[in-house]
Amino acid sequence: MRPRTTAVLLVAVTALVAAYMTVRAFNLIATGRLTGRLLGVGVLLLVAVGAVLLVGELRFGLATQRLGERLAREGGLPEVPADLPRLPSGRLTRDAADGLFAVRRAEVEAAPGNWRAWFRLGTAYGDARDTARGRTAMRRAVRLERSHR
Repeated sequence: MRPRTTAVLLVAVTALVAAYMTVRAFNLIATGRLTGRLLGVGVLLLVAVGAVLLVGELRFGLATQRLGERLAREGGLPEVPADLPRLPSGRLTRDAADGLFAVRRAEVEAAPGNWRAWFRLGTAYGDARDTARGRTAMRRAVRLERSHR
């Protein structure tokens, strides 16, 4: 399944669950009892927090997709050399990913204000299986690109 299809499917399922939870929350509030009202308000707060988190993730995904498409048009997407050693799954070995990461980190150190370098560093973090730092680098790339517009 394509990533966009998966995202749309997950958002749809999340919206259905949120709608169900919202109906249940109003049913709890309508009971008239203090515990029902408190639980209903709590459930509504959970739905609201979930919606805020979902919107944030969607915005992040769309922003990084936009940057990736822009880099592709410019011919600046990071290329992983085909001769690097890989695992049977197709992913780079840890040593190969670490070597590629060192190159990308040097690019960022040479041009810390360049969103393209930060984007490539984010992909290198992904190759090195460090998702949290990869997302941080991608967020930095998005912020830098927005500030240069």
